Amino acid sequence: LRALSAIVESGSITAAAGKLHVTPPAVSTQLKTLEDSVCAQVLKRGPDGKTSLTPVGEELMGTIIKIESALEQSFEKIRAMNDGLAGHISVGVVSTGKYFAPGLVADLKKLHPEIDIGLKVGNRDTIVEALSRGAIEVAIMGRPPQTPEVDHIVLGEHPYILIAAPDHPLAQRDMVPTEMLFRETFLTREEGSGTRITMRRYLDQVGEGQTYRMIEMGTNETIKQAVMAGLGIAMISAHTIQAEIDHDRLRVLRCPGLPVIRWWHLVQLKGATLSPTATAFRDFLLELDGSYLPKIPY
Repeated sequence: LRALSAIVESGSITAAAGKLHVTPPAVSTQLKTLEDSVCAQVLKRGPDGKTSLTPVGEELMGTIIKIESALEQSFEKIRAMNDGLAGHISVGVVSTGKYFAPGLVADLKKLHPEIDIGLKVGNRDTIVEALSRGAIEVAIMGRPPQTPEVDHIVLGEHPYILIAAPDHPLAQRDMVPTEMLFRETFLTREEGSGTRITMRRYLDQVGEGQTYRMIEMGTNETIKQAVMAGLGIAMISAHTIQAEIDHDRLRVLRCPGLPVIRWWHLVQLKGATLSPTATAFRDFLLELDGSYLPKIPY
């Protein structure tokens, strides 16, 4: 097909051979093979000695143009994939990250529409398990797991705070004494949640072993609604409550040792080679330098 195109563009077999960097007999052989394949003549020679396309040749030239265009588009996509600007990446996000992660994905898609991002949201155990079996390539989470072994990059601060309803007695105090906390009921996430782990460590530290009442709830949204209804207080990621704080539906409690500062990390399996797309995602996050994280006064 390229031999035919070269003959048409250059006007002769000899000139086509020079264009293709082959010998004239090689071009003649390619042309003969093409005509044998379609069982028809593709070029004809006029009385003036010039060659022109037959109707079959015209049909083939239209096909050649489409093929070359499709190949060029394919090469462009491959170049983009190699540069990390196209392709697919599966990203895991712990539940508390769902308040900012979708915005990150949307911003990256605006910059690079060819990138397809799958976003898996779950509690810490779910995301660690997905990373371990290769269902996701990278994950945004708090404390990196010990198993499996991972490499990780710090993305920014991840503060945890205690919240109460605006009319709760503790919300009226400038500082809540530690002993008053243990008279309250704590609303908490399920086992395996990073938020629950952080809450228990904090209460065990400040309470020196005091017991406390807990009610388990499945999601941050359920916890926030329950706190607003006055069912108890809760430790929660500060990055999950911006809207409620802005509209005075929740209040941050001022307590000794708070906020508990953790860190957001981008995690991958130790020693794993990231795909170009995942590398582009990582570099995109690092360039933002945590500017996408909600800014909560505490």
